[in-house]
Amino acid sequence: MNRFQYLHQTRINSATKPFNARGKGVKRCRNCQVAIQNCICHLKVTNHCNAAFLVILHDSEILKPSNTGRLIEDVCANTFPFIWSRTQPQDELIALLNDPRWFPMLVFPQQYALPEQTVYTDKVAIPDNKQPLFVLLDGSWREARRMFRKSPYLTKLPIVTLPDNNQAQLSDSRYALRSAQVNNHLATAEIAAKILKQQGESSSGELLDLWFDVFSWQYQKSVCQPSVGDENAVMKYQQFIGEKGLNYDGK
Repeated sequence: MNRFQYLHQTRINSATKPFNARGKGVKRCRNCQVAIQNCICHLKVTNHCNAAFLVILHDSEILKPSNTGRLIEDVCANTFPFIWSRTQPQDELIALLNDPRWFPMLVFPQQYALPEQTVYTDKVAIPDNKQPLFVLLDGSWREARRMFRKSPYLTKLPIVTLPDNNQAQLSDSRYALRSAQVNNHLATAEIAAKILKQQGESSSGELLDLWFDVFSWQYQKSVCQPSVGDENAVMKYQQFIGEKGLNYDGK
């Protein structure tokens, strides 16, 4: 059980009533959250990634089977999920941001940066003896903005963003499992993949992109509407891991 799975189970155990997400009648794999007959766990591979992610989820997001933040941990082992609290941020979360091993950066649009925040729109020069820790806010766009505004510890971090002038990067979302509140917004895993590529982790970024496509295609097989995913997603993913010599570790 990885960190996302543990957090998901902990949140379920603390719930006072069932979470009735769309597709609640589907019998899902408890790990990948895809319908059991379309489970993708056996396709997971072992991958080395230098970057780390701290994923702060809105309370209900961890319960949604369509959540893509969990895919990041499948590619980047150092992925740390936390459920957001407006009044009592977890001690472990704050300790992670203050850990000298990491260089934390908030992934967020440049226009929301405060005057005192450094903004990076290109590859970041990470200080010696540190590793990048990308902080992602996982929820709807409205929820993410509120999380940013109501979390003072986030406004102290530098911001890293995709360049505003590269509209192609910002408008090619392949996420069709939910309707976006704002046009051209990307799924959490898509953002993570683009940031990895921008910061020089091209192989991990491409692997995450392909893994996202596999998840999307397999997930949509259990819904009542025609799939708009990539029917060749699994083949492309397997071809990539063969080329990279990666080993399956899924169960």
